Amino acid sequence: MSTKDFKTIDEQLEILRSRGLIIDDENIAKDFLLYNNYYRISGYSLTLRKNNIFSKSASFQNIMDIYNFDHELRHVILQYLEIIEVHMKSIFAYEFTKIHGSTGYLNAAFFTDKIKHREIISKANQQKVQRLSHEAYLKHFVNDLQQDIPLWAYVDLFTISDISFMYSISEQPIRDAIAHTFGLTMNKGSFILGNYMHSMTIIRNLCAHGGRLYNRLFEQKPSLNKKEKELLRKNSNGEIDNSHFYGFLLIMKRILPVDKFHEMKESIMTLNRKYPFVRMDYYGFRDDWQQRL
Repeated sequence: MSTKDFKTIDEQLEILRSRGLIIDDENIAKDFLLYNNYYRISGYSLTLRKNNIFSKSASFQNIMDIYNFDHELRHVILQYLEIIEVHMKSIFAYEFTKIHGSTGYLNAAFFTDKIKHREIISKANQQKVQRLSHEAYLKHFVNDLQQDIPLWAYVDLFTISDISFMYSISEQPIRDAIAHTFGLTMNKGSFILGNYMHSMTIIRNLCAHGGRLYNRLFEQKPSLNKKEKELLRKNSNGEIDNSHFYGFLLIMKRILPVDKFHEMKESIMTLNRKYPFVRMDYYGFRDDWQQRL
């Protein structure tokens, strides 16, 4: 089996130059490659090259702009995904305990998938053990009171994926009540919210681990209604583009409070002005997204 040879930073720069990339400041380029990894950076240059040859005007600064825009965009998105996650945990705890009490979440009989329930609780309990020494609320319930933790406190141990699954395996009346709180009052509103939370889990995990959003095609496309699909851009063949990040942003618009979504949109617009070279269509944005979103 063949292996790739090690390349020094100078050799990496020479490879980029040999492919036609303009490098105005070699020292800046060297630092950027050292701190961000040649292989990782290469994914942000795909739209600037064809058959490994860069377009005539492509520069290393262009790559840095795309990379930095994507980095800052992920952090904006994470900020508002946290709002969605906390909201979901709070409403879930409220609606569930209203019916089954503060520790009913420990009873697998109240869930439609007992195996998944056991898996999630087991994972959360591992978190409880790991965080016990430095979380005051855990010490209070476990050490001082020596009792089971009520759900409104226990939800803090769940990841966004955990709360998404707990919602999906809860009884229908509870799911309906939670969906209504998110403004999804139509038929199958609870099913739609389940799809939304799954999409939010995908984006959250990608952003939290530094995954690239720029020019990424998602195999698991967001579930959008007819009105939302009309806001998507169209490809050259006339088909709507629901494979890029923009579709997930439309879901965030649906479930975030209006003022919070407006804040997020303003932050993205600010980034767009800061990095004018970065083409928003590589995220699935329409040319008129600022007016239509």
